Amino acid sequence: MIPHQWASPCGNQCTNKYSALTKIPWRVFCKKGCNSDGDTWEECLEDCNQICYKDPVLKDQQWSAYIDRSPGAVSYSEECFHACVSGCGYKFEVKPDEVDKVSPPNRPRPETEPVQKPKKRIHPPKDMPETSA
Repeated sequence: MIPHQWASPCGNQCTNKYSALTKIPWRVFCKKGCNSDGDTWEECLEDCNQICYKDPVLKDQQWSAYIDRSPGAVSYSEECFHACVSGCGYKFEVKPDEVDKVSPPNRPRPETEPVQKPKKRIHPPKDMPETSA
């Protein structure tokens, strides 16, 4: 068996599109689009929505969406979604122009806690040791 035969044609297209080493996570999400259980283009897009955007785990705590294996930052979720949609496009032989028109779902941004500035370090007097016993 030749290596290019190990993956489905859809998976090979994902590998080619996301061949750069820095694109590996997006290649994985593209292949998830290829392997979607959806029987239609629309169902595949909904699977991408489920994969890349997570709902909060704790009620009324939007930040808890990160607990459920979400890709993390909003920009990562959007990249994940676009990669997954690419896989759906390959799977259902949708024209690249139509694939590019799919926009990510309109989801509320997770609430984040305010970032606190680090406290200024106070240097001890020179005759005092810096470590504890």
